[in-house]
This record gives sequence, C-alpha cells and structure tokens, in this order.
Amino acid sequence: MVEWITSPGLVPYETALTEMEARVAAIAEGRAGEAIWLLEHPPLYTAGTSARAEDLTDPDRFPVHVAGRGGQYTYHGPGQRVAYVMLDLNRRGRDVRAFVHRLEDWIIRALAEFNVRGEIREGRVGVWVVRPEKAANADGTAREDKIAAIGVKLRKWVSFHGISINVEPDLSHFDGIVPCGIREHGVTSLVDLGLPVTMADVDAALKATFGDAFG
Repeated sequence: MVEWITSPGLVPYETALTEMEARVAAIAEGRAGEAIWLLEHPPLYTAGTSARAEDLTDPDRFPVHVAGRGGQYTYHGPGQRVAYVMLDLNRRGRDVRAFVHRLEDWIIRALAEFNVRGEIREGRVGVWVVRPEKAANADGTAREDKIAAIGVKLRKWVSFHGISINVEPDLSHFDGIVPCGIREHGVTSLVDLGLPVTMADVDAALKATFGDAFG
C-alpha cells in the first residue's frame, strides 16, 4: 500500500528534502512503505543536474536551490501541486525510462479528469497542452504550453522528487528562469485554461488515477 501524505500550508524546500531523504532511506532499508507526498512550496527555483547558468535569468528574484534530481531549472510556489513520489523500483521494475513514462501517463490521466488533454513531446520533458485559442508560433503551428513538470532521482532504486502540476500559480513567477531550458514555449495552469479547479480537486484526480498508471 502506498501512503498518501498531504501537508497544509507552504513547506520549506529544505524541510521537504530532509524528510524525503529520510523516508527514501527507510524504504530502501525495509523500515517504511512507499509514499506520495502532496505539498506546496513558497516561491523558489530549483536547479537540476542539467541546469545551465544562462537559464537563470533573474537570480535575485527568489531563493535558488540546487536539487539532486534530473532536469534543468524549474519553479515551485503557491498554487502549484507538488507530488513527491517515493516508490520502490526494486519491486516495480528497475527501468528508469518506464518509470518516467508512468509518471507522464499519471499526469495525463489526472488532467483528463478535467477534460484537459495533456501530451508529451519528444525532446521536451513534462506534459504539454495545445493552445489553439492563442497566437500561433512563427512557423504556423499552434502554441503549446507546459502544464506539468517531471524531475526524479533514484537512490538504491527508490525514487524521490517527482512531479508538479500548475493549478493556479502566479505564472509571472516563471519569468525568472527558462523553464526546463525551453525558450520556444510558455507555461500554463488549469485555472489559466479557464477551469475552476482547486488543489483538492487535483489531489482527488491524482489519487483516482494513480492505480491505472502504476498498477
């Protein structure tokens, strides 16, 4: 059984990292079960292992944390649902690519609960939505905005870090970075798409679709 943990308020990033690492160690040693931790952070930027200095365009805007997860720069803040995923891949199959695909599928299934079609793109990490109502790109293709990010790390084949879904964050906060190193596309949220969705709604969707994505 996976334990679901939901934290009220804003959890400091350092606190989350310390508690995540402790839980991951306990899972690896057989002292604790798997867990998914749902939370929000105060405004901050995190730098993954592939982050490039030039993609931090406003380094003084919010605190910047070096994260051990994969990926580049990302933003976390109020109105964004972060789900830290601490699962034992020793039991679920030691296949990192398949694990990331399951995370993508999970997000897509959760978004579908709100009739939002999330899509993945080759060479672009995360989940995207097509915005036909917005101005097309210079090449005539429809605009695509990122609605969810993925960044994970494994220790002894136990995962941590995880996913984030934009519910109703201040989208201007993304302006201080090049999100995930991608300059050609923007970011969006469920509320920005015109949906009156709450954090509790998203939590319910994540819980309802987790089994379908992970078995």
